[in-house]
Amino acid sequence: MKQADFYIRGFPILVCVGVCILMISAFVLMSSEVRAHPHVFIAQRLKIIFDDKGLAGINAQWEFDEMFTAMIVEDYDCNRNGKFEPDEIAIIKEKAFFYIKEFSFFHFIRINTRPFRVKYIKNFQALIDDKKLIYEFFIPCHVTATNQFKKICIATYDPTYYTAIFFTQKKPFSLISAEAFNVKTAVKKDPETKIYFDMIHPWALFLEFKWKQ
Repeated sequence: MKQADFYIRGFPILVCVGVCILMISAFVLMSSEVRAHPHVFIAQRLKIIFDDKGLAGINAQWEFDEMFTAMIVEDYDCNRNGKFEPDEIAIIKEKAFFYIKEFSFFHFIRINTRPFRVKYIKNFQALIDDKKLIYEFFIPCHVTATNQFKKICIATYDPTYYTAIFFTQKKPFSLISAEAFNVKTAVKKDPETKIYFDMIHPWALFLEFKWKQ
């Protein structure tokens, strides 16, 4: 066999080997990227708050993982007293919370299948409880009750999946001032929403309520 023949006949083999190496490399890189998410973990509880007209809003409590807690304490507990003062909380709100406003504060709400955009929150607090960082804030969401069930879906997630948000296993939610209403609830994955390369269905609170007859 001539040397030229070897190069010609061997060329397809080299191409195939090269393609395989590229495919394996891409798979490894993609797998590494998938494994790299998420970086922040939040255990969530919700308080569903009613008033004399119907739904008034949602109070969210987020408990963060130890690593994120340590970062926030290091950066914002300026006097190192183990708690956040009002001026420190204001800085945390601006620097370590308010940037998620463009993502509806990670709360994506549907009212009778129609999206409700979360544009602002109230009563933000940050505290340290049992060495865990806690955020609390209120989302105004007024839905007037009728004699027919109104359906609310409250899905909480980071669209980038940098942050993973889960409901707590014990008491994931509570109803406040709901005595006048017939309320049905369920915590489950939201089948209508997919994030992170369409691989993840975020968890949501499904709520139905109407006036008691």
